[in-house]
Amino acid sequence: MDSLFHNVELLPLLMRGAGVTLRLAAESIVAALIVSFVIGMARGSKSLMLRKAALVFVEFFRGTSLLVQLFFLYFIFPLYGVQLSAEVTAVIGLGLNLGAYGSEIVRSAIESIDAGQVEAARSLSLPRWITFRKVVLPQAVIIMLPSFGNLAIEIVKATSLVSLITIPELTFNGQSLVYSTGQTSLIWADVLVLYLLINTPLNLLVLWAERRAGRFRGASRGV
Repeated sequence: MDSLFHNVELLPLLMRGAGVTLRLAAESIVAALIVSFVIGMARGSKSLMLRKAALVFVEFFRGTSLLVQLFFLYFIFPLYGVQLSAEVTAVIGLGLNLGAYGSEIVRSAIESIDAGQVEAARSLSLPRWITFRKVVLPQAVIIMLPSFGNLAIEIVKATSLVSLITIPELTFNGQSLVYSTGQTSLIWADVLVLYLLINTPLNLLVLWAERRAGRFRGASRGV
C-alpha cells in the first residue's frame, strides 16, 4: 500500500495540521520562556511572599494534568464570563504548564553560579541588577540551554493535546483522516514521521547546546 505522503488529496490536510502545530509550538515556547524566567527569578527573590507565591504556582501547574488545565480554560472559564479562543487557550495552557517546569531550570541554573563571582562584582560596587545581567545571567543561560531545548521538544509533543479543544493541528487532522479514510496504520505512521521531522532540528539544537554547556563547565572548572 502506498504511503499517505504519495496521496496528493490527503497530504495537504496533514501538512496544514503540521503548520498549525509549528505555529502553536513557537507561540507556546515564547510564552513558556517568559513564565520560566518570571517564576524562576521569583523563586530566588529576597521576598518571602514572592517566593511562596511562585512555589504555589509551580506546584499547582506541575501537580495537575495539562489536559484538565486546558479543559478548564476552554470550557469552564466561559461559564464565568472569560471567553478565550481555542488557540489562545492552547498557548496560555501550554505556556503556564511547561513554564512551571522551565522555572525550575532557571532557578537551578542561577543558583549554580559560583557565589564568589557575585561577591567579587559587589566588591567592585556594581549594582545588584548589573551584577545579575552582566555576571550571573550570561553564565546561567548557557547552563539552561540543553534543558530548555528538551523543554521545547516537550512543548511540540504536548501540542497534540490541544486537538481535544478542537484545534485542527497535526493530531486532530490525522484523526479526521482516520475517520474519513479508514487508513489507520498509514495515517498514524505519517503523523509520527511529521512529528519526527518537526523535532529533529530541536534535537540537533539540544545536542549542540549540551556540547556548548559542557565546554563552558569545563572552562569554569579550569579557572
